[in-house]
Amino acid sequence: QVQLVESGGGLVQPGTSLRLSCVASGRSISGDAVAWFRQAPGKDREFVSGLDWNSRTYYADSVKGRFAISRDNFVNTVYLQMNSLKPEDTAVYNCASRERGYYSSDSKNYEYWGQGTQVTVSS
Repeated sequence: QVQLVESGGGLVQPGTSLRLSCVASGRSISGDAVAWFRQAPGKDREFVSGLDWNSRTYYADSVKGRFAISRDNFVNTVYLQMNSLKPEDTAVYNCASRERGYYSSDSKNYEYWGQGTQVTVSS
């Protein structure tokens, strides 16, 4: 069993940066595929970024070039560096992991989820 805890969200102005963290416990997720999803009020959950077991990265078009996903296996943590934030990035961000280490942008393929962290981008 894996527990995921996100942190790092907050209220920021457009154009600034945030780094989200997702700390895993219970077992190592170094071989898992991990991903960040987000859900804005009144909208469906959407894929943001993914990282497979082989450290290949994947991004939604809306965040490509602005966001970067990474992991530190020594501390069992996944990060999402978010730069040049826009008001449309406002959402609850969740990290997720799946034991099958191949990338997927479908949230239904992820077994483990964190509780989410709120990101609000507003002037």
